[in-house]
Amino acid sequence: MKKIAIFCHNFFSNGTVKIALSQAEVLQEAGQDVHLFVFHKEGDFMPPENVTIHYLYDAGQKPSLQEQRQHLKAKVAEAEQSGKFSLFLSNSTDCDVVVSGCDFEPCYYFCHCALKQELLMELKRGPVHFWRRWKKAKALIGKKIITVSNGIADELRATSWLKPQSVQTIYNPFRLEEIRKKTQEVIAEIPNVPYMIHVGRVTRQKRHDILFKALRDMPTAPKLVLLCNRPKKARKLAKKYGVEHRIITPGFQHNPYAWIAKAELMLLSSDFEGLPTVVIESLACGTPVVSTDCPHGPNEILTGHLAQYLVPVRQPALLAQKALECLASPPALDNLEILKAVDSQYIAAQYINLAQ
Repeated sequence: MKKIAIFCHNFFSNGTVKIALSQAEVLQEAGQDVHLFVFHKEGDFMPPENVTIHYLYDAGQKPSLQEQRQHLKAKVAEAEQSGKFSLFLSNSTDCDVVVSGCDFEPCYYFCHCALKQELLMELKRGPVHFWRRWKKAKALIGKKIITVSNGIADELRATSWLKPQSVQTIYNPFRLEEIRKKTQEVIAEIPNVPYMIHVGRVTRQKRHDILFKALRDMPTAPKLVLLCNRPKKARKLAKKYGVEHRIITPGFQHNPYAWIAKAELMLLSSDFEGLPTVVIESLACGTPVVSTDCPHGPNEILTGHLAQYLVPVRQPALLAQKALECLASPPALDNLEILKAVDSQYIAAQYINLAQ
């Protein structure tokens, strides 16, 4: 049994937090001694069961970077009184900045995003935004990096300033049986008429504007359910494109799988991703996907006969066209290779192999 530390910034509903919690759960299920270090005790997700959790700060506290590093080192030292950690995993850019100054070994840093695309996006927003993102990106220089898709790994190896100690790909873990079990839950709010679905934060990266233009281009298609963090902002944007009456915004859901499973189709309109969790979850739920062929991840998931449902980024008319084709003739979703490659037990074994 290995003693493993996982760093997570908070419990707010986003992809990196969800993956950190999944890592903790699958490693604990694999018989490891898992400790989750949570920087801020706040957010939507429920803490994983049977995992030792160490909270550093309450909601709203804003200590300096140096204070965070000192506090984290003290928390880790306290936890190590009963035995040293064999492995440290840092799971978000906010964690990376703190952890990178603590000299934990062996420590691996997960890169969940298309780093180049994120930096370019922030540069377009202005120098202040770029500088904030750049400070976080610099924490990865010279580190052991785990990427969540082969596309990100190729990008990072070609990034001259990064000089990583190592780069390897380990797909995110998915507890497929639990996902399928949760699809059976009865939720009164789920529409009893056909609908499409999109799951994702309302951010520039996710391109809700492209999504709503595509919806406008297919007036005969079912309504679109949006599981997002800011439904009011989503509705305001939908109104701009004349489709506010065709979207349903139930807000954050602890069980999105029941919603996904009953949808006719999952849509992804992003400019870039890392390994889009919702695409894999949708396939696990038996729901087909039409996605932008953005960097990175969708073309590693939608392969073989599913590759026809990839469309170029920022092409709402093509997204609409493929969506209508998929609705009219849904593809078979049996024995998909990607679901074997992300099974939680298989991924847990890869994590354990990293430990000293």
